[in-house]
Amino acid sequence: MGEIKNYITDMDGVLARGDSLIPGAAEFIRRLREKEVEYLVLTNNPLYTPRDLAHRLNTNGLEIPTERIFTSAMATARFLQSQRPNGTAYVIGESGLTEAIHEVGYVITDIEPEYVVLGETHTYNIMQITKAIRLIVEGARFIATNPDASGPSERGIVPACGAMAALIETASGKAPFFVGKPNPLMMRTALNYLGVHSEDSIMVGDRMDTDIVAGVETGMETILVLSGVTSRDMIENYPYRPTHVVNSVADIEI
Repeated sequence: MGEIKNYITDMDGVLARGDSLIPGAAEFIRRLREKEVEYLVLTNNPLYTPRDLAHRLNTNGLEIPTERIFTSAMATARFLQSQRPNGTAYVIGESGLTEAIHEVGYVITDIEPEYVVLGETHTYNIMQITKAIRLIVEGARFIATNPDASGPSERGIVPACGAMAALIETASGKAPFFVGKPNPLMMRTALNYLGVHSEDSIMVGDRMDTDIVAGVETGMETILVLSGVTSRDMIENYPYRPTHVVNSVADIEI
C-alpha cells in the first residue's frame, strides 16, 4: 500500500456488519495501534454519540477509543459553528446529533431558528416534519447530516436522513445542504479533527458512491473493501476507481 501514515475508515461494512465484526477487523485496529498509526473511524450515522458507538463496538470485541470515532453529526455541528457561531437550530434527531450541536454552543429551539437540522431518529414524527417544513418556508436554512436514503435494521431497511430530506424538500421547495459523505467537507473536517493531511492519509470504505468518491474528491488514496455492499463487478459502473481493492481489512498491510 506504500508509506501511508494515517487511516480514515468507514465503520459499517468495513469493521462491523450490524452487531457482528468483520473477520480481521480487531486485528486491523490492533496493527494500527502497534505501529502508532493515526486513525479515525468515520460514520454517516448521526444517531449515536461516539461514546455510544465505542461501547457498542467494545461489546462486540472491537476496542476503539471514543476520541477515534467521528460522526456526520459531529461534522454537522462543526459546520454550523463555522458558519454562524453560537446560533440557533430546530433539530430532528437523536442524542448523537443534539449532543453534538449543544457542545458547539448552539441553542435548540423552534422559535425563529437560524437553521433546521435534519438527522435520523428511531421515530420520525409527522408533527416534527411539518414544523420543519414551515420553519424552512419562513426562512430557516436547511441542513441535513447525511444523504443516505435508507439504512439497515434487524427487520429490513428503514428510511434514513436522505429520504426524509427529500420529503421536506418537496414540501418546502428548499433543498438541504448535506454535510456527510460523499461531501468532501466531512472528510476535510475529519482530517482536521485528526490533525493530519489528505496527502498522507488513506480512506477505507465499502461503498463506491460515498466512501470512495469522498476520498477521491478529497485527494486521498482509497481502499475499497468487498466485505460490504460493493462487489468487484460493480466497480466498473463508476467513472472513478479506488486506488486498491481488497476482500476485507484483514488483507490491508500497514
